[in-house]
Amino acid sequence: HPQLPYLRDAGITVTTSAPNAEELVEACAANRTVVVVATGEGEPHLTDGLARLAGSGRLTMPDLELLPASYDLPGARLLDLVQVMDRIRRECPWSSRQTHKGLAKYGIEEAYELVEAIEDGDRAELREELGDVLLQVVFHARIAEEADPEEEGEPFSIDDVAGTIVTKLIHRHPHVFGDDSAETPEDVKAHWLRTKAEEKQRDSVTDGVPLGQPGLALAAKLASRTRTAGLDVQPPTGEGVGYELLALAVRAEAAGTDPEAALRAAARAYRDAIRAAEGQA
Repeated sequence: HPQLPYLRDAGITVTTSAPNAEELVEACAANRTVVVVATGEGEPHLTDGLARLAGSGRLTMPDLELLPASYDLPGARLLDLVQVMDRIRRECPWSSRQTHKGLAKYGIEEAYELVEAIEDGDRAELREELGDVLLQVVFHARIAEEADPEEEGEPFSIDDVAGTIVTKLIHRHPHVFGDDSAETPEDVKAHWLRTKAEEKQRDSVTDGVPLGQPGLALAAKLASRTRTAGLDVQPPTGEGVGYELLALAVRAEAAGTDPEAALRAAARAYRDAIRAAEGQA
C-alpha cells in the first residue's frame, strides 16, 4: 500500500492483514481502536460484513466511523511510477544493468521527441513524450540510490531530487514565497537571475552553459548570457560558414528568435518540399 512507508515514518506500527468483519470486531474488544487503511478499490467485503453484523443484533458492535477517501491529490500517480521503476530495476535483466552513462543518449533522444511533439501541436503525443522524459528522471534517480559512496559519491533518491528542485524554486521565487514583489515577467526574470547568481557564485557568465548542445542553440545561449550581463562583446569574425552561422544566431537571439527552432521549422519545410518532389517524380 502506498501509504505504508509514510505511516511507518510517522512512528505508527503497521500490520499487513486482511481481516474479515468478525475478526475486526474482536480486535476492537476492550475499547481498543483499530484503523483500517483500505486499498484504492475500497474494502467492500469488510464494510458489507460489518453492516451485516451490526444488523444481526447478535454482537455488541464497537463504534464504527467510515472516512470516505478523497480523490488522489495531484502527483499521486508519481508514487506508482516510483514503485514500478523500483521493481523493474530489481527484476528486469536489461534495466538492472543500466548506468547513468548508458542512459544518457536516451535522455537526449526523449528531449528531442518532446520538442517535436510541442512543435507539431500534438497533445496526445505531448502527453506520451512528457512521460518518457519523466521516466528518464525516475530511472536515473533509482540508479543513484545504489551509488558506491567511495567511487560515485553519496547515493540519492527521487525524493532528494524533488526536494532539491522544490528548495530551488522557493528560493528563486521570493515574490511568491517571500516578501518581494513582481508585477511583470521582467521583474520575475530579474529575481531569478539575482538569486541564481547568489547561489552559483560563478566566475563567468558562460559558466554552466553546456558546450555539447547543438551549435545554434549554444551560440544563442552565449549571446543571451552576454546581453543579460550587459556586456558589449561582438562575436568573432573569420572565414567559413561557422562564423556566418554564429553571427546569424547572435542576431536572431537579439531579435527574440530561437535560431535552433527557426532552423528546424525551415528544415521541415525543406523536408516537405523533398517529399513533394518525390511524389511528382
